[in-house]
Amino acid sequence: MSSTGADDATTVALERALGVRFADADLRDQSLTHRSFAFEQELAFNNERLEFLGDAVLGLVVTDLAYREFPDLSEGELAKLRAAIVNMGALAEVARDLGLGSVIRLGKGEELSGGRDKSSILADALEAVLGAVYLDLGLDAARPIIERLFRPRMVAYVRGEGERDYKTILQELASQDLRALPEYRIDERGPDHEKEFTATVFLAGRPYGTGIGRSKKEAEQQAAHEAYVKLSERPVETGSKGA
Repeated sequence: MSSTGADDATTVALERALGVRFADADLRDQSLTHRSFAFEQELAFNNERLEFLGDAVLGLVVTDLAYREFPDLSEGELAKLRAAIVNMGALAEVARDLGLGSVIRLGKGEELSGGRDKSSILADALEAVLGAVYLDLGLDAARPIIERLFRPRMVAYVRGEGERDYKTILQELASQDLRALPEYRIDERGPDHEKEFTATVFLAGRPYGTGIGRSKKEAEQQAAHEAYVKLSERPVETGSKGA
C-alpha cells in the first residue's frame, strides 16, 4: 500500500467491524481521506463525493426499513424517526462504535485539534464509507450493513429509549402552534480544550428553553427539549388553532 494509504491493521479491523471486504482498496482509502489530508498531500481526491453518495444510500435504506418495520407509524412519525437516526450525532456514535476515528486520514492541523473525535468528521466519513461500499459491492452489500448498524437504534427510538432529535421536533411543533421558527442564541466560555456552551432558544421573540453542553449541538438539543416540553404543555392561545 502506498504511503498515503490507510494502515493495513486498522483497515482490516474496520472491514471486520463492517462485516465486508472491499474489492477496491483505493475506493476504501478514498472514503477515509479527509479534505485536510488531501490538501496537505496534494491529492486529487477526498471523501466528499462519496459522502454525498453515502448520504443518499443511507437515507434510502433507513427510510425503507422504517416503512417496513414500523407499519403503525404515521408519515410524520416516520420522518421524525429518520431524522433521529441519520443526524450527525447519531452517525458519529455509530462511527465511534466502528472505531472509524482511528482510520480516517487527517491533515496535521485537524489531527492536532482532535479531529479524530469530531462528530462532523466522523459522521461524514461514515457516509463516505457507506458510499464506497455501495459503489464497490452494490446495494445488496450496503443494505445489510446499514440495517445491522441502525436497526437497533431505530427500535430503541420507537420504544422511547433512543435519543430524540428535539430540534427537529420543536421546529415542527412551533411552526404548527406559533407559526414561528426557533432561533438559537449561543454563549460560550472556557478555554478551547474545555469549552462550555449555553444555548437559549427563542420562539416568536420569547425565550422558551436553555441548555448547557460541551458542544453547541448538545446545548441546542437540551434547549430544544426544554422548549418542547413547555410548548407541549402550553394551552392554545386565542387566535391560534394549532393542534
